[in-house]
Amino acid sequence: MVRPEARRSARRRCPWCLGSEAYVEYHDREWGVPVHDDRTLFEFLVLEGAQAGLSWSTILAKRANYRRAFSGFDPRKVAAFDAARIRRLLADPGIVRNRLKISGAVRNARAFLEVRKEFGSFDAYVWRFVGGRALRRRPRSMADVPARTEISDALSRDLKKRGFTFVGSTICYAFMQAVGMVDDHLRDCWRAAYSRSRKRRSSATLARE
Repeated sequence: MVRPEARRSARRRCPWCLGSEAYVEYHDREWGVPVHDDRTLFEFLVLEGAQAGLSWSTILAKRANYRRAFSGFDPRKVAAFDAARIRRLLADPGIVRNRLKISGAVRNARAFLEVRKEFGSFDAYVWRFVGGRALRRRPRSMADVPARTEISDALSRDLKKRGFTFVGSTICYAFMQAVGMVDDHLRDCWRAAYSRSRKRRSSATLARE
């Protein structure tokens, strides 16, 4: 009997994820999988902003610390962070201690709540930019994966207009990939084949296969 971990190691994957087991797990279980939960959408908004100028592996390694420091990414709680709370976060070695990024996360939480008031949910707002359905591109190589698109440009402009920060077009495109608005798995990656099958499986099932 072939063990699940042996099957996983034999799979072809997008080359960007091969640097660590944490990267592989993120690639296999989350990247490109559609997200419609507001708290998770807010989590990726904060994490992608924190990643600006850094590697995604750095942020993944600190993800559990971010969940603790940012109250489980509850936007209502984060929106209420005051100057004293921000000072404590600046002293927290478990996260990226950048004043602009931390203050920006609080500002974004407040803007996030305003979007929810207008649209009912952030999910309803953000998925409008792709017509409510994930865009699957299937590039041949990483050289064919864009850093930004006209859609991410439009999302960036609209978020900035609504008071968000750390939402440049490149960050927005990475966010779109992270929450599955765009599925950029290479065509020879096993996750591309999984998406083509159109079978519904949980993340836990994906990890076992």
